[in-house]
Amino acid sequence: MTTSVQAKQKYNFNKLQKRLRRQVGQAIADFNMIEDGDRIMVCLSGGKDSYTMLDILMSLQKSAPVNFELIAVNLDQKQPGFPDHILPEYLSNIGVEYKVVTEDTYSIVKDKIPEGKTTCSLCSRLRRGILYRTAKELKATKIALGHHRDDIIETLFLNMFHGGKLKSMPPKLKSDNNEHVVIRPLAYAKEKDITQYSEVKQFPIIPCNLCGSQENLQRKHIKAMLNDWDKQFPGRIESMFNAICNVVPSHLADTELFDFKTLSQEVEEGDTAFDAPDIKPFQAEEDVEEKPSVQIVELT
Repeated sequence: MTTSVQAKQKYNFNKLQKRLRRQVGQAIADFNMIEDGDRIMVCLSGGKDSYTMLDILMSLQKSAPVNFELIAVNLDQKQPGFPDHILPEYLSNIGVEYKVVTEDTYSIVKDKIPEGKTTCSLCSRLRRGILYRTAKELKATKIALGHHRDDIIETLFLNMFHGGKLKSMPPKLKSDNNEHVVIRPLAYAKEKDITQYSEVKQFPIIPCNLCGSQENLQRKHIKAMLNDWDKQFPGRIESMFNAICNVVPSHLADTELFDFKTLSQEVEEGDTAFDAPDIKPFQAEEDVEEKPSVQIVELT
């Protein structure tokens, strides 16, 4: 490999890393995900998303204006053939505090769910309960999950198509048992960037034998639809995510979200339904000028 090729690869990776750092830092700032003194339980599945989340958080930890701790937690669900040595070795090598929780949820799911049916719902409920319990034991103030921008958009369409709700994954929320705050630091990050970052970093990916070959069919269809749109209409995915971040309740139809009954001529916001939409030219983030690194993370 020539020196010029290596230099270009290094340059491209540095751009990618800066972009991910900036996006994670911006999400943390926008939603006040991390505060001074936080102890963050980083849920590490062994997949590309959680590896990237931990790696970027460790990088930001060194330059953040607030102090926070990280502890990586992996749930060993006793899947047949699970390489239980990989994560402890990796986490020991990078010097991060970690805990491996062993619970045989695999046998429970296989016993309760008929062959051929999706295991995702029961599996996720079991995992959630175990992680909440572990967070309490570790005195963690936040639970970090590795869902990214594409997961958020996919969930929006899944809820619209199959649940009849305009609902997605929030970047920050209170846990089901009201005892924890869950954060998604990768909320602004693209899956293709995470995939590329993971490949370059050569994370030791561990496949999920329980559901990896039985991906939720509906989500798979949504992902294929979005990937097709992204190829045909560059910028459409970005526009959809921007829409999730720019909701106008008065122009939807939820009577609990907006008081339509008492609406009168006195309101300041008029009907713009017949106006041409304000569509700005799409500019790929790769073309946006990089900001100085000191502005990447603002956690206050």
